[in-house]
Amino acid sequence: MIISTLSKKYIDQEEKYGAHNYHPLPVVLASGKGCYVWDVDGKKYYDFLSAYSAVNQGHCHPKIVNALKEQAETLCLTSRAFYNDTLGPYEEYIHEYFGYDKVLPMNTGAEGVETALKLARKWGYLKKGIPKNEAIIVVCEGNFHGRTITIVSLSTDPDARADYGPYTPGIEVIPYNNSEALSSIFQEKGESIAGFLVEPIQGEAGVFVPDEGYLKECYNLCKKHNILFIADEVQTGIARTGRLLCCDHEGIRPDIVILGKAISGGVLPVSAVLADDDIMLTIEPGQHGSTFGGFPLACKVATAALEVVKEENLAEKAEYLGRIFRQELGKIKSPFIKEIRGKGLLNAIVIEPHNGKEAWDVCLKMAENGLLAKPTHGHIIRFAPPLIITEEELNDAIEIIAKSLKLLE
Repeated sequence: MIISTLSKKYIDQEEKYGAHNYHPLPVVLASGKGCYVWDVDGKKYYDFLSAYSAVNQGHCHPKIVNALKEQAETLCLTSRAFYNDTLGPYEEYIHEYFGYDKVLPMNTGAEGVETALKLARKWGYLKKGIPKNEAIIVVCEGNFHGRTITIVSLSTDPDARADYGPYTPGIEVIPYNNSEALSSIFQEKGESIAGFLVEPIQGEAGVFVPDEGYLKECYNLCKKHNILFIADEVQTGIARTGRLLCCDHEGIRPDIVILGKAISGGVLPVSAVLADDDIMLTIEPGQHGSTFGGFPLACKVATAALEVVKEENLAEKAEYLGRIFRQELGKIKSPFIKEIRGKGLLNAIVIEPHNGKEAWDVCLKMAENGLLAKPTHGHIIRFAPPLIITEEELNDAIEIIAKSLKLLE
């Protein structure tokens, strides 16, 4: 892939002055609109990563950007030392939108997960009666919940976990998509287990979609053993998989829901944890919080972002276009395609190395042809365009994918 002098300037700058904790494709982006982004040389691309599903509503959606501008000229930050005139209306809006008694606003997905873990432990001690410092959280192999010390303690990915010990105790890891394993650990240690934390679809693991009925079985086991079912919907939530929440596909209502990314349309870091009073009110003043959690800009931006999801029927659109995407990918005859999987507009191709080329090479070739995606775990390419993409644009993007694969054969 040819890198321009201007692009190289910015890439070298990051290499010299920034930490080396990412390995981006060699594309330097300068602007975005809808499902498109442009690099510093003016080249146009389809964005098929959507900032890991943060930009479901499309880049620079005018309604969301206008909400940001209007509030930025009025009041940006107060901290939670005082009330403000945006947080209460936002919290009521979230209550009506998702149907939970309470919301605890935070900023990032990882903070949302940490909040949920603290809530589950607190509930376990105060409500379930688990002896102090004995609460267990059950998680799944292949998970990705964030990058904090506690969250990497949950991880089975060596890249995320290695050399960050000692790890947080009170964690049990079981196989994903295996309700029997969950039943077994519940039977063995259920009295000490406060919560089961799970991604409805494992995104970073390569869009690993569990068997139909798995989430429902896990939810029922949690109810049976008085254990909280905690859904990490940071990536799968906000219409990405064809429903408002991915758990909606199986008709279950998690005890705790973690939201992030697209809750702000990619305009600001915003996250939220949803729960009913019995769980949420175990945390009292001074026991948890964030300077920016629920700040006025976030409240206005997130409200606008969620309004866009409903007004533009993005969940229904993701369901419809996702079916087309998988059907059309299935028609591509390529030695690179080992498996196609996904739900809604969260999809992936498992790449079979061929002719000395791997997933990274496929992504470079797609970038040359005007479409951006990124490998995960070396051999899987995730495709997650903004949900506002049209059917015509989607079909054009599919042609780019097919062309790129063909050129590498």
